[in-house]
Amino acid sequence: MGAYAPFFGTTLGAAAVLLMKNKINKTIHLILNGFAAGVMVAASIWSLLIPSIEQSNSFIPAVVGFIIGIVFLLVINRRKSDLLVFSVTLHNIPEGMAVGAIFAAYLANSLSIMQAFIVSLGITIQNIPEGAIISMPLKIKGINKMKSFIYGMLSGLVEPIGALIMMLTLGYMLPLLPYLLSFAAGAMMYVVIKELLPEVSTDKGIVFFTLGFCLMMALDVALG
Repeated sequence: MGAYAPFFGTTLGAAAVLLMKNKINKTIHLILNGFAAGVMVAASIWSLLIPSIEQSNSFIPAVVGFIIGIVFLLVINRRKSDLLVFSVTLHNIPEGMAVGAIFAAYLANSLSIMQAFIVSLGITIQNIPEGAIISMPLKIKGINKMKSFIYGMLSGLVEPIGALIMMLTLGYMLPLLPYLLSFAAGAMMYVVIKELLPEVSTDKGIVFFTLGFCLMMALDVALG
């Protein structure tokens, strides 16, 4: 169940869209985009890049994966897909694999069950704002509430799948995890720079970017 907990966090965050009004004014749009940009930048640093460096004891996997993530999104962007949903979903795959590695360590008696659940709980709480930054912008773009919620929820479904893959193929996948983490960071940073920052480059947007960044940083540091 611990491996599924982060998915429940994403689902809870995505459910915030169900509380939104049908018509969203420009100020709310600005606030949500600024907050989303801050959350994504902080998550890229503390959830992805720093763990990538720590797990490999080198900056090289972080640099290589980050560049590949940027280039990958440059190619994907030509198809005009929804990059926000895509990038956060990508971010959830290696995060789920990290959870799988933790529970594999528990099964190998390298960690206690309490330590494994604490890590899982931390990622679950971090995923709440991430679920919200997917579903709520989709609603603003004109997608109905239920579909926006489902898309947000499905973005988190890859986490237990990633955890299961890691637990079954630990010996093969663990060396690649630093590259996967930084790849997801590159993808998320591309979306922030390309889609979100141009829309929030006002004083009010910067304020909510700062709030989103500080909230996600605090969650990552306190619970990571």
